Amino acid sequence: MDTVKVSTLTNSIRFNGVIDFNTDKVAGIFPLVSGNVQDIKVMLGDYVKAGQTLGVVKSSEIANYNSALINTETNVLLTKRLLQQQRELYKSGLASQVDVTNAEVASEQAEASKVAAQRILSINGNNLQGEYLIKSPISGFIVQKNITNGMAIRSDNGNSLFTVSDLKEVWVQANVYEANIGKVHQGDAVEVSTISYPDRIFKGKIDKLMNVLDPANRVMKMRVVLSNPDYILKPQMFATVMVNNSENKNAVSINSSSLIFDHSQYYVLLYKNKSDVQITPVDIISINGSIVFIKGGVLPGDILISSQALQIYGALNE
Repeated sequence: MDTVKVSTLTNSIRFNGVIDFNTDKVAGIFPLVSGNVQDIKVMLGDYVKAGQTLGVVKSSEIANYNSALINTETNVLLTKRLLQQQRELYKSGLASQVDVTNAEVASEQAEASKVAAQRILSINGNNLQGEYLIKSPISGFIVQKNITNGMAIRSDNGNSLFTVSDLKEVWVQANVYEANIGKVHQGDAVEVSTISYPDRIFKGKIDKLMNVLDPANRVMKMRVVLSNPDYILKPQMFATVMVNNSENKNAVSINSSSLIFDHSQYYVLLYKNKSDVQITPVDIISINGSIVFIKGGVLPGDILISSQALQIYGALNE
C-alpha cells in the first residue's frame, strides 16, 4: 500500500552527457629531447606512480649535455689554478692587479657555465649515461600512449608521448539546450546514471556552467564533478544527468509504483476496504524519479495499492 502525501513540488530535467577526464589532474608527457625510444615499461590502462620511469630514450642531446658538463667542470679547475698562480705572482711583484682581476672574472664565468650545464642536465633527467628517462609527473592511469619501442622522436613533436590521468575524480560534461538554461544553476544537486551501471545513482553538484553556446549545436556545456574512488566510471562513458528543481509550492504526491497508464490516461487504485477498490483517474503534474506529483482524484491520506497494481487493475476491468 502507498499513502497519498503532500510534498514540495520538484521538477526533474534530464540531460545527456559523457564522462570525461578531470583536466585539472591530467598530465601530458612531451619529449624534451630527440632520440630513439627503448624499453617502454607500461601499457595503455596501467596505473603508474609519480616519478615512475615509463620508458628510455637514447639521445645524442643528453650525451652532449654530459660532455658540456664535463668540459665546464674541467674549465673550473683550470681557471681556479690560473687564479691561484696570478695571486702568487702578484705577491711576488710579477703580475699586476689587472691580471688577478682577469683571472677572477674567468674563474667566476667558469663557475657560472658549470651551474648552467648542471641545470640543463637536471631539466633533462640528470642522467649521465646519455639516456633520457621518461617519467610520470603524477600518479594515475595511462589514458593515452603514442609511443612504441624503436620509434624515433623529436623535441619539436607536438603530440604527447603519454597522457596520465588521476581518475579519483571525473567530470561529466552535459549539454543544456536554450530552453533549459534558466532552470539550471551552479551548485544544484544532480543525480548521474550510466548505461554500464543502470541500478546505481551517482550524486554530485553542478560545478560550472560555461555561459557560452556552442554555435554548431546551440547548447551550453554543464560540468559535474563526481568522486570515483573505485575507478568504475571510465572516460567516454555515456551518462544521464538529472537536475531536480524545487518550487515554492506543495502538491499531492504518490509513489510511481501506484501509477497505471491505460488508454492515454493515468489511473490509481484507491483502496477503501477489501470489498471496495476504485479505479480513479488522475492528472500528472510531473514525475521525479519514484515520486509522482498529481492533481485531482485523490486526497492526502488516501490509501493506494502499489504492489502488482497493473494486474489488479486488469482484474477489476474484467
